[in-house]
Amino acid sequence: MATPQNKLAFDGGWDYDPAPESTDHIKLQKRYELFIGGEFVAPGKGRYFDSINPANEKKLARVADADEADVDRAVQAARKAYKGVWSRLPAKERGKYIFRIARIMQERAREFAAIESLDGGKPIRESRDVDVPLAAAHFFYYAGWADKLEYAFPGRRARPLGVAGQVIPWNFPLLMAAWKIAPALACGNTVVLKPAETTPLTALKLAEVIADAGLPPGVVNIVTGAGKTGAALVTHPDIDKVAFTGSTNVGRIIQRALAGTGKRYTLELGGKAANVIFEDAAIDQAVEGIVNGIFFNQGHVCCAGSRLLVQESVADEVIEKLKSRMETLIVGDPMDKNTDIGAINSAMQLEKIESYLKIGADEGGEMHQSSARLPSKGYWCAPTIFTNVAQSNRVVQEEIFGPVLAIQTFRTFDEALTKANNTPYGLSGGVWTDKGAKIFKMTQGLRAGVIWANTFNKFDPTSPFGGYKESGVGREGGLHGLDAYVRLGAE
Repeated sequence: MATPQNKLAFDGGWDYDPAPESTDHIKLQKRYELFIGGEFVAPGKGRYFDSINPANEKKLARVADADEADVDRAVQAARKAYKGVWSRLPAKERGKYIFRIARIMQERAREFAAIESLDGGKPIRESRDVDVPLAAAHFFYYAGWADKLEYAFPGRRARPLGVAGQVIPWNFPLLMAAWKIAPALACGNTVVLKPAETTPLTALKLAEVIADAGLPPGVVNIVTGAGKTGAALVTHPDIDKVAFTGSTNVGRIIQRALAGTGKRYTLELGGKAANVIFEDAAIDQAVEGIVNGIFFNQGHVCCAGSRLLVQESVADEVIEKLKSRMETLIVGDPMDKNTDIGAINSAMQLEKIESYLKIGADEGGEMHQSSARLPSKGYWCAPTIFTNVAQSNRVVQEEIFGPVLAIQTFRTFDEALTKANNTPYGLSGGVWTDKGAKIFKMTQGLRAGVIWANTFNKFDPTSPFGGYKESGVGREGGLHGLDAYVRLGAE
């Protein structure tokens, strides 16, 4: 057997041999241009940046850096396509294009999954089994709605808004692209999308799919770059709708920038989800749900269950089992099918996570990390839990976006609910109990947009997603996702 990266806590003391996913089947360009008007075009000022594999810090590709003039070109192309083709196309024909994109994505699913893991650092299992299938499912779902908007909004006529400017984060690059593009197209809008600068490659691969699907030029445009590129897109005067997923701080800036402009917007922002475990819960199932909610995705999900509230009578048992389970988690090469926890997306994000580890310890929290040996190259963080933390501790209140879990205890139902709601965020939550009445009572009181019962981080294109308080404005997914891209009037 090969030398293990991690020593697994099995009775026999055996280890998994490496099972790397092949990269022979993927096609990455050495340099990627901007996708504008149905073609890949060079940025006006000829500037590019590197997209880095966070697992080994090697360059994957050079990517175009769009400036304001490039963004303006993309918006003009989207406006031309909206007026000349897409808004005039019969709805059933729009649906056919969207369906075709979904089918091609399925055919190239293995390539998409590999590129997602190479560029973003997430384990290939997650990319293969979650991200890519869900992305295709969103295109399939909204393809079906394209010619049925009268059923989505009975008694009212749904008209498209125009050109949508969309900015997506690095944690679910392909899924967030599908999440936003599919409903916009189904409703007759055209799109300018800006992916995160650290994970642009699957969005650019999606551009190839869009071209191969024969979508009319300019219906979808993809511009790459950093914050300035996103700002140019959001503030462009010819954008009718802004859809943003990212940090709460940037969301506030966008709200201020759009105030008084008349532009529609949806903002899906930060989260600090509470997983609440009652003493009557199935403990082993709950522990696995905690691991799935915070560690398997490296905490890189805005709805990650980064807070654990556990009833005092079972707290010692839960924490002991959680620590034991942490020792079995494999941290390492994202392309290895055995890997549970991949690389942190960037050096900047790792620095932020490490700063919170120091903050948590300085504030008096007891920190426990798994004994996983981390690779010497790349950006890595071992699974971490904090116990003996107070409600005011920053690791309890602030979004870390890493594999870091803050654990608190409670005695009564009311105490659990109060602690769960005592955060600026309200994106998601989880409840673990075998009492249905307790589930309904908790979900009625918990101020969160999405709440899971006896599971966590389960998504479906038919279900709306969004938050309360500082977790955002509006909903995406399901019928709510259509509402964000239409102007409703009398028939």
